[in-house]
Amino acid sequence: EPCAHHGRTPPCAEALVAAGIARVVSAAADPDARVNGRGHAILQAGGLSVTPSVLSEAAAQPLSGYLARVMKKRPEVTLKMALSKDGKIGRAGGGQVFISGPVSNAQTHLVRARHDAILVGVGTLIEDDPSLTCRAPGLTDRSPLRIVLDARLETPLDATLVRTARDVPTALAIVAGIGSDDLAPFRAAGCDFIACEAEPGTERIALEEMLEDLAARGISSILVEGGAKTGAAFLAQGLVDRIILVEGEIVVGEDGVSAPLGCSVTPQGFRKTRELRLGGDVWREYEKG
Repeated sequence: EPCAHHGRTPPCAEALVAAGIARVVSAAADPDARVNGRGHAILQAGGLSVTPSVLSEAAAQPLSGYLARVMKKRPEVTLKMALSKDGKIGRAGGGQVFISGPVSNAQTHLVRARHDAILVGVGTLIEDDPSLTCRAPGLTDRSPLRIVLDARLETPLDATLVRTARDVPTALAIVAGIGSDDLAPFRAAGCDFIACEAEPGTERIALEEMLEDLAARGISSILVEGGAKTGAAFLAQGLVDRIILVEGEIVVGEDGVSAPLGCSVTPQGFRKTRELRLGGDVWREYEKG
């Protein structure tokens, strides 16, 4: 639906009327309170023929992040995890374990490019020291905002994300109240901060309120890449809309960190929408509902 409000430009609906367009075919109404049917009404009042809701379900897929931000007041959340054959996501204290193969990794970079933000917990940051960038050819400028869930500001100053914060936007989600002296070196490195509420009686970040704050910043989609505790927390609070599970060929062993989900059973409350074999890996996608 064409917009009906004044922003940096006049309403698109009025421009279509002025251009002498005879007919408009649209896929979806815009739930934004400033539009929400007004765009179609302007067209019809201007004498245009309007055919709404054409392929509306298909159109909702690329619009899903925006629709979540407008209707749920939070970004759409995709949880992505790579699991070994024995259901592990890594090895505690063993540094980064490469579970998925090169084809799956290339697909992961495409997924990153389609999201506004990518989020990990501080435990994953300390264990793996990831870069969390998009390195797909031609898409290296599409790296999303990198967010670290770090209630007590435990992120090392020499972490890759901190050292590259002036090259790729980086934000630390912290519990409000940490002193300015502690924040100063991170700010000097180029990091931004998201001051969050804590869950009552804990030092854990209140995830739902944090997501609302991110939506207010214009973030429509977030890719949660780890680790196990962070993924489990989003799942437990019903904040995950999509899941991507990549089952690799390796076996980590008994000292591995168990994933909050398994590949053998569809996660409760979700339905499988896609399954691909990428090299030696199996890539599965799920949607809520």
